[in-house]
Amino acid sequence: MTAICIGIVTVSDRASRGEYQDLGGPAIQDCLREILSCPWEPVARLIPDERPPIEQTLKDLCDQDNCCLVVTTGGTGPARRDVTPEATKAVCEKMLDGFGEQMRAVSLKSVPTAILSRQVAGIRGRSLIVNLPGKPAAIRECLLAVFPAIPYCVDLIEGPYLTTNESVVKAFRPKK
Repeated sequence: MTAICIGIVTVSDRASRGEYQDLGGPAIQDCLREILSCPWEPVARLIPDERPPIEQTLKDLCDQDNCCLVVTTGGTGPARRDVTPEATKAVCEKMLDGFGEQMRAVSLKSVPTAILSRQVAGIRGRSLIVNLPGKPAAIRECLLAVFPAIPYCVDLIEGPYLTTNESVVKAFRPKK
């Protein structure tokens, strides 16, 4: 049996140039290790905050690496260089607005600037792409908020069966 591949993309100019340590990608991996009870392996990428490489990286992770889930961190704010949502929308066939709505709603309980966040999620083929914020605490908060829906979404797009550690996150699947 081949391992389930999950793409983890850090979008950061400074981290991609080696000027700043990537904290986002490792925070996603740590959180997913807690959440998932099935065997999986990360396919990590660290790229600059530029639309062409973001789009190409997302396409490669979905189409070549067969990642059923691709989680990004960074590039979701209002700054000029923040283009992760635009790149995500450009490569997706379907957008799932509820993910961004849920993440912002949860984040607003912690910080009023959550309304500035522009995370999106969408489907490319048999892959779900989810944008997360850049700060490790916000990454965890947002990932835990949306993860109950992720395994069923992956089921619906004909991806692998994801199982969760129910003491951390209980995956929701409708009763048959």
